[in-house]
Amino acid sequence: MIDFIWLLLFLAGLLTAACTGRMDAVARAVLGGAELGVELSIGLVSVITLWLGLMHVATQAGLVDGLSKLLRPVGRWLFPSVPPDHPAMGAILANMTANILGIGNAATPLGMKAMQELQTLNPDKETASDAMCTLLAVNTASITLIPTTVIAIRMQLGSHDPTAVVGTTLIATALGTAGAIVLDRAFRAWSKRRRA
Repeated sequence: MIDFIWLLLFLAGLLTAACTGRMDAVARAVLGGAELGVELSIGLVSVITLWLGLMHVATQAGLVDGLSKLLRPVGRWLFPSVPPDHPAMGAILANMTANILGIGNAATPLGMKAMQELQTLNPDKETASDAMCTLLAVNTASITLIPTTVIAIRMQLGSHDPTAVVGTTLIATALGTAGAIVLDRAFRAWSKRRRA
């Protein structure tokens, strides 16, 4: 569906440019955007490689495992239907840890693994379980201590203080996560009342 919407927007833009005689501006914008995208991507590789290397060192030093252990009580509270020793809980905690540390590249496959493991616990294979919905909400709004991608983009675009967003990102993601948890619990309670 989203592909159709993007195609519709693109065609509407081309039609508007053709009707107003601004096709040259469209061509310049397309080529300029492509050039900027390539420059930004190449520049990001070095910065993201540095952060991933640092996170690998942190993982080897036990930081990620330590943070996962600290998150275990939170995981049990957020996912009461998941047994503490089930592989799903381990994948959930690893996903949450990766998101908190700002390594979304690692968080995505961990989130997918967590969903697969949660599906093994799901009695209705056609409908997402409460735990699956909670994981999606928490994963989407996750608290982030180090927004590595944003810092990398700010560095690449010449920011004088690329890490200035750390505090505001922490506040915004904490509020987003709290909101996601509140709404998840509210919808869960509403759904149970509706079923009863």
